[in-house]
Amino acid sequence: MPATKVFFYQDDDGGVPVLDWLRVLRGRNERAFRKCFAVIRLLQHSGYELRRPHADMLRDGVYELRAKVGNVNYRILYGFVGKDVALLASGLTKEKTVPSQEIDRAAARIEKYLANPEAHGFSYKEEDGDG
Repeated sequence: MPATKVFFYQDDDGGVPVLDWLRVLRGRNERAFRKCFAVIRLLQHSGYELRRPHADMLRDGVYELRAKVGNVNYRILYGFVGKDVALLASGLTKEKTVPSQEIDRAAARIEKYLANPEAHGFSYKEEDGDG
């Protein structure tokens, strides 16, 4: 199976919420940062075939990537766009379940991306700094 292309959602103001969250996480907990990037790479490699315990379907086309470090659950919400492109939508920590409003926000971001992929897709290169 070819690798899935992973794009980060980019807001209208140019912010990239998941990437910004990962950068803050890296400053606070390098181990958690690396674990989150490891599950992103796993998603990139496995695409739709990625299942529990690493990924799970939530609702409305929104999935979660799951990483656990110690007693903290890290969540990155994403959705598939087209056949093989994953869109990362939001990052969460310390939650056992994903709040409904976060899923709603992720679903709205997928719709915005679909309406204008050039404006809302941000491509990240590993050599830019995941270590």
